[in-house]
Amino acid sequence: MRKDILLAYWVVALTYLETLMRLANGGVFLTPSLYIGLVFNLSIILIFFSLTEWIGSKRIYLIMHFVFMMLCSLLFASQFVYFQLMRTYYSVYSAGNTGRALEFIDIAIKATRTHAGTVFLLLLPCIAMPLVLRGWLGLKRHKRLGFVLLGVGVALYLSGLLLIHVGDRSENSPYNVYYNMNYPEFSVNNIGLITTIRVDIKRILFSWSPSLESTDIDVTIETEPAIVEETTEKVVEVTPKPTTYNILTIDFEALKAQTKDKILMDMHDYFSSIEATEQNDMTGVYKDYNLVFITAEGFSHLAVREDVTPTLYKMMHQGIFFKEFYTPIWGVSTSDGEYVATTGLLPKSGVWSYRYSRNNHMPFAMGNQLKALGYDTKAYHNHTYTYYDRHLTHPNMGYAYKGIGNGLILEDTWPRSDLEMLEVSLPEYIHSERFHAYYMTVSGHMFYDVSGNQMAAKNYPLVKHLDYSEPVKEYLATQIELDRAMAYLLEALEESDKLDRTLIVISSDHYPYGLAHAEIEELNGGPVDKVFELYRNALIMYSGNMKPMVVEKPASSLDILPTLSNMMGIAYDSRLVMGKDIFSSASPLVVFNNQSFITGEGRYNTATKVFTKTGDADDETVLTHRNEVSQKISAMFYYSSKILEKNYYDEVLNDTNRKN
Repeated sequence: MRKDILLAYWVVALTYLETLMRLANGGVFLTPSLYIGLVFNLSIILIFFSLTEWIGSKRIYLIMHFVFMMLCSLLFASQFVYFQLMRTYYSVYSAGNTGRALEFIDIAIKATRTHAGTVFLLLLPCIAMPLVLRGWLGLKRHKRLGFVLLGVGVALYLSGLLLIHVGDRSENSPYNVYYNMNYPEFSVNNIGLITTIRVDIKRILFSWSPSLESTDIDVTIETEPAIVEETTEKVVEVTPKPTTYNILTIDFEALKAQTKDKILMDMHDYFSSIEATEQNDMTGVYKDYNLVFITAEGFSHLAVREDVTPTLYKMMHQGIFFKEFYTPIWGVSTSDGEYVATTGLLPKSGVWSYRYSRNNHMPFAMGNQLKALGYDTKAYHNHTYTYYDRHLTHPNMGYAYKGIGNGLILEDTWPRSDLEMLEVSLPEYIHSERFHAYYMTVSGHMFYDVSGNQMAAKNYPLVKHLDYSEPVKEYLATQIELDRAMAYLLEALEESDKLDRTLIVISSDHYPYGLAHAEIEELNGGPVDKVFELYRNALIMYSGNMKPMVVEKPASSLDILPTLSNMMGIAYDSRLVMGKDIFSSASPLVVFNNQSFITGEGRYNTATKVFTKTGDADDETVLTHRNEVSQKISAMFYYSSKILEKNYYDEVLNDTNRKN
């Protein structure tokens, strides 16, 4: 066997793996920048070949080729399975915390079995490698050839960098993906998994964080007529009071004078320039109320049906329903959805942001804000208490925290019951004068089948008659457990005469990606586009004495914290969080991980560079708006990251620099 055939096998094998995994995970076959990933892959192969030419032992040479191919195949296979579970690819940082992932080993095994054919195909290059290497034994190695291969490999690597630099620099361009942002799904689809992992390793080694980039690019503008939907709900318009702002007295100029850190000085300049949101008719409406804040695993507005989830239906239609609400996925871990909802910050790419925040000062977290006002603050999670290090992050957010293993004792099922969690935990705080309870639920966790999901099996008789496919019915069955938990909560609050003084807030960590896209469309009763509508969800607020309200202003989980702070009349600084009070006059902005966005003027898709406007503004105005919003989003990602890295709240919100 000649070495050029072995080299060709490597090239074909990696190209095959990259292509198969993208297609299997719903990606695209060809993208304009895919050739960049192929160039980088070839450079890695040649550099690897150059190293093997300097190996004297034939046995070691064979072992190196086999082990390297085995690692490549296992990498692709594991990333494929992880994508089926999390709808993103794992980062090197996540791989370094495999102890957490092993808690879901049963689900991972099930996913592997379900997709055994694809997993086998991804392992095929490794399986076939011994047959390929068998013919190599008689060939000699040449150190000079090794130097030649190394030189060509380095030249190809530099060529790849050149191709990146000469291309455009829009949000999802190869340049921006390579240097400035971390959106794993887009990165894998465009420059390949191997390059994505290599860049990820480099970022960890050199403590990477996002940078600020200009994003003025050519944009295609389309017009979408506004759709007026009939509704029986009363839409309440909130009149803003523009004279008083949600702001704390912070002397940014004095802070600048106290530091020589250029990044901190830049942050002081940035946050002092942000326009604060004003107080309005909803400011303090729920002041001194109790608060029950729920991040519901896999919850969707599509599961809210009067015949299946009547309590959630009641809360949605008799409370405040945020109709244009979105829960994006952020690309590193599912805890990012929880982090965004509870901090009002965008997650830092490449790390578990919640875990990263565990030693930071987090004064705006509802637990810390309400604890400072004398509330009894509790947090619960009906899964392992250490998962995603919640035993460190949630106490830091102001909560006395319990999960499975540190005081929350529930029946050992998978997943555990939300209803049982409420039954066990509610007596611990309901008799307090003022309380705030935070819940991260788990009953809605994938997979949705009666054989492996005990919540689906428990409630399946209530949905078996519905005209849906089995996975959809089983998903709805898991949501019935959340509905029962809410029914228990409302009944207990009413019996304690506290329902009229308690605000209940329900949002989701992410859409139910345990369902196939076709199943989500089945549940929706029509098409669901994968860029925007897939992430459309529900934010529900309910209290016993609440007047029904439908809010149609676009918003996302990023806006929950400032909205709650305003509604409960808590002093906070609206400049220092990335979300905005939904009831303020601030222009709506929904941000997605790939920097696509929704505003009052329309929707911008960074992948296609198409802005679909909803009004009649001229194209020049729309283009200016797009550029301004994209630059704003770039700053939001950048400064959210810096808040974590610099423990910025500790810099500006302490007894010396803050006056309420």
